Amino acid sequence: MGIHQKQLWSFIFLQGFLTGNLVDSSALPSVANPVPVLTEVGNQVVLPCSWKDSQKEVSASGCHIQWMTPPYTVFEQLGEDRWQAAEYEGRVEVPLEKLNSGDCSLIIKDVQISDTGRYESFIVVDGVRSQKSRVFIQSVKLSVTDHKSQKSLYQGDDLVLNLYTPHSYAVVFQSRNSSEWVNLWKRGDENNERIEKHHQLEQLTIKNLQYFDEGIYKVLDQDDLSVSTIKLSIKENSPSSRIQEKREQILIDAAATSSCSALLLSVLLLCSHIIYLH
Repeated sequence: MGIHQKQLWSFIFLQGFLTGNLVDSSALPSVANPVPVLTEVGNQVVLPCSWKDSQKEVSASGCHIQWMTPPYTVFEQLGEDRWQAAEYEGRVEVPLEKLNSGDCSLIIKDVQISDTGRYESFIVVDGVRSQKSRVFIQSVKLSVTDHKSQKSLYQGDDLVLNLYTPHSYAVVFQSRNSSEWVNLWKRGDENNERIEKHHQLEQLTIKNLQYFDEGIYKVLDQDDLSVSTIKLSIKENSPSSRIQEKREQILIDAAATSSCSALLLSVLLLCSHIIYLH
C-alpha cells in the first residue's frame, strides 16, 4: 500500500473513531517526569504503557490505543485495524494479545537516532452522545545514542565495522594527522580488494590495515546522523606474525645447522678415508 493510500486510510480511520468531543493532546495532563528509556541505534526498544491502570471499564475487544510524538501520530490500533506513520513503517507494533490484557506498550524495532523524542500514549473511549474522547495514559522520553568504541589492531589485521542497521548509509574516515573526513563507502558500492560488505550481515570489513588507516571511523545514516564512532589505533606486528617469523627463523637456523653438520660429516669421512689408505 502506498503512502498516499495509507494517509487516506488514516484519515478515514481517524474520522471514523476520533470525531466529536476529541480532546486536544496539548490540553491533556502531562507527566512532569516522563519515563526515561535509553538505547542505542539498531536495537529494539519497548515504550511502557498500561491502559487498565486508567481505564478499567474499557473492554479488551474495544480497546483503541494511540501513540504520538506530539503533534504527530506514530501508531494507532483498534482491534485488528492498525496504522503507522511512514517513517516508522514496519518498525512499530503493539501486540494484540498484550493489548487485550491491558499492556499497550509500543515496540519500536531497529530504532534510529531520529526516533529520539517524547512519546505519549492515549486510549480513545466513548464520551457523551456517542462521541469519542481521548484519555492520556503515559509519557515516555526516548533517547537514542550512537555506538562508541575504541579498537587497537595490528598492522596487517582486518577491521570489521558493525553497521548495526540497514539504515546505515555511509562510512567516513578521518586520519589521525588530518582534520578532513574522507568518504570510504556508501551503501550500494561494489566490494573491492580492501573494503568488503558482508552479503547478509550488516558488517563492513577493511582488509590488511596499515599505519595510514589509523584514525576515526564513523558510520552514518542517510541524514548524516552518527550510527557509530570507532577510534582505531595500529600496533606494529601481530603475535601471529611474530610467531611465524620465529618459526621461519628456526627453520633457517635448522637448515644452516643441518648444512654445517653435513659438511662436518663429509670432512670426517674424507679424513677417515685418507687414514685408511695410509
